[in-house]
Amino acid sequence: MLVKIQSPEVRIMEYPHQMSGGMRQRIVGAMVLSCQPDLLIADEPTTSLDVTIQAQFLRLLKEIQQRSNLSMIVVTHDFGIVAKVCDRVAVMYAGRIVEYAGIRELFNHPTHPYTKALMDSIPKMEVKVDRLYSIEGQPPDLANLPAGCNFAPRCSQTMEICEKEPPRESVVGDGHKVSCWLSTPKRNE
Repeated sequence: MLVKIQSPEVRIMEYPHQMSGGMRQRIVGAMVLSCQPDLLIADEPTTSLDVTIQAQFLRLLKEIQQRSNLSMIVVTHDFGIVAKVCDRVAVMYAGRIVEYAGIRELFNHPTHPYTKALMDSIPKMEVKVDRLYSIEGQPPDLANLPAGCNFAPRCSQTMEICEKEPPRESVVGDGHKVSCWLSTPKRNE
């Protein structure tokens, strides 16, 4: 059985409130996989699962992906999940991809100021701090985005062009793309 539901003959007679969150996730997974999709989009797949069940569910997703040759898009805010199940990462800000790279490349060489800020906001067990890092300012109103780079009002490295024009995508490494004026050659004015 692909999603490893224990005692399925018993589970079929139970109501959802009689099952754990992890079991409900597995059942939803079984329903999705019954259609034999080529692509699975998992939006925050481990929400409301405890850490132990999260790890089991993520291992299960990886197994299913490998066994069935399934492509998966995982939407999450959790870099731990990204590190465990993803091969490539697209970092988005205000609905746009600002950086795209392989998992190791992104974690070892984050380039966009937003990606760097996200990485800096992850607490490090070996470092004692009085206050955790946070990104200054507020996310933009998606109905009223700024004229230039959407991240410019919160960025510590903003240049004049950032406030006027959205950045173009540029290649900064093998399969590593960034939309930031810091990484994009300036236009000759």
